[in-house]
Order: sequence, then structure tokens, then C-alpha cells
Amino acid sequence: MKAVVCLKPFDLAVEERPAPVPAQGEVLVRIRRVGLCGTDYHIYGGRHPFLAYPRVMGHELAGEVERAPPGSSFQPGQRVAINPYLACGTCIACRKGKPNACVNIRVLGVHVDGGMVEWLSVPESALLDADGLTLEQAAMIEFLAIGAHAVARSAVAADERVLVVGAGPIGVATGLFARLNGARVTMVDTRAARLAYARDRLGFDDVVEAGPDMAAALTARTGGEMFDAVFDATGSLAAMAQSLAYVAHGGKLVLVGVAPGDLVFADPEFHKRETTIIASRNALAKDFERVKDAIVSRRIPIDALHTHSLDAHDLPWRLPELIDEADHVLKAIASF
Repeated sequence: MKAVVCLKPFDLAVEERPAPVPAQGEVLVRIRRVGLCGTDYHIYGGRHPFLAYPRVMGHELAGEVERAPPGSSFQPGQRVAINPYLACGTCIACRKGKPNACVNIRVLGVHVDGGMVEWLSVPESALLDADGLTLEQAAMIEFLAIGAHAVARSAVAADERVLVVGAGPIGVATGLFARLNGARVTMVDTRAARLAYARDRLGFDDVVEAGPDMAAALTARTGGEMFDAVFDATGSLAAMAQSLAYVAHGGKLVLVGVAPGDLVFADPEFHKRETTIIASRNALAKDFERVKDAIVSRRIPIDALHTHSLDAHDLPWRLPELIDEADHVLKAIASF
């Protein structure tokens, strides 16, 4: 089978590899669509903190069941999405119902080879029935689940003021599900093109371009009170630290993006707000289900999120182009 492999930073190749043989309890899936994520761009650029090369990337996956074990609830030809967070089931996090933070987690495309392949064998528990969705929609469930999980962690309520810092895919996903909770959402980004897309295509009518006047603009919007919840989806330590300044007294700072290094806050600012700081990692099965329900019921503008399509075999030369075009790429999806 064909596999797209990141051999080392800035070196992507298409290789021939043996097709997988499913182990007991596993389902063989014919991969049809792979969404490209900031994680993939970071792996390609040598900036991912949890990765060893060579690595087959790809964790936003949709396909069709090729072979299922006897007694499986999935049938050959059935359309599925894949939950890429493979948990051990026995560690302290798993026992607490938090497999997304499993001590021994294996994330497809990060800790183990992922889905930029023609066939992939995964535990049946990792599959989500994608009936009623297109392959493209199914491939977008995972990144949307990241945002849905962050919003669930925050318990954002109706009519609360929410600030999302970073209008890339994860920030947009977070904003969409905060809006579904009834929150009033403001989007911030350094890139005017991303903000324009969020406003004109996705319906976020309050956007602010990051810059010298940003703090004043946010102060004016909130009467000086700032935001009940601030979600940082930038993956930038500097932006994460600065986001504390936009949290209302008694509010929450939710860190959705991750970055290598130490995050430092001004303790007086942290304490005087009695700030709740929340880390949000990966997503749970119930977040995937919430996303699927939101897509099927048309409560999010799912098709407007898909901005670019390409053939998976073209990834060695197309991926660098997508990075160069980042201002205008929200979600690129590769096809096998």
C-alpha cells in the first residue's frame, strides 16, 4: 500500500509499505480522507514536542470498513470516522473517565503511525459511525471535537462573553461550540484574512485584529470588564501569557493549544482575578458524538470549513505550499 511518511523535518515521501493485518478486536479501514492539522504542519517543520521520526502523519480520518471481526457492530463498506486517541484503559486518567489524558496514550500520527495510508487497522472502539455524513465532513469531526471538548471543559453558559485567541481551525472550532452554548464570541487573530473568513463565511460578527490597539478594543467591547472565558488556541507561549490580561475577574483561561517550554504568568494578575486556568487536551468520545450531531443537524457551517482539497500522493510538494498559504487555509483535506 501507499503511505505518506515524514522521514525527518521538511522531508516528506510516498513509500510502499505492507498492508496491515488486523489484530484481535481490530477493524481494517480503507482510508478515504485525511484532514491536515496544525499538528501535521508542526511535525513537518520539526516543532512537535512528542514525536520521533520517521512518522506517518494523519489523525483526522474518514474511511470505509474493509474488514471487521466476527460479531462486530460495523459492516464492510460502512462509512466511519476514527477517534485517533488510543488509550490504555487502565491508568489513573482512564480510570477517572479521562482517556484523552491517558498516561500511556498513543495518538495516531504522533506517538504511532497514523492515517496517511491506504489501509489502517484500529481497535473497534476507535470507530465512529459516520452514517449521514460525507467523507469530507467525517474527516473534520476530530478537529471540531477538540473545540467541543475545550468548551465542555469550560462550562461556558448562555450570554457569557467569550474571547477566542487564534482564528485557525482549532480556534474556529472552539468559537463554533461556544456559540452553540449561547455565548457571545469575539475572535482575535494576527491575520486579517483569517478574521475576514471567520466573519464573512462562518458568521462570527465580532472580530479584532491583534496589534497595538487590541487591548483598548477589547476593553471597549466589554465596558472594561473583559471576558468570562478566554480560549487560547494559538500554541504560542507569548500569546498564552498575554491572554490572562483579557480574563474577567472570576473568569477562566482555557489553554487549548500546546507549545514546548515554560509558561509564565504574573502572579498578582492571576490571583487578583481568582482565575481558573484549564488545560484542554484532545477529546472524548462524547465530544465526537456532539460534533456529529451538530453536523447532521446543520447547526454549524460545516461545508464552509473545508477550504482546500488535494490528492494524498501530492502531499510531498503540496504540504509546503499549504504552509505558505496559511492565511487562506482553514481545513485542507487529502484524498486516497
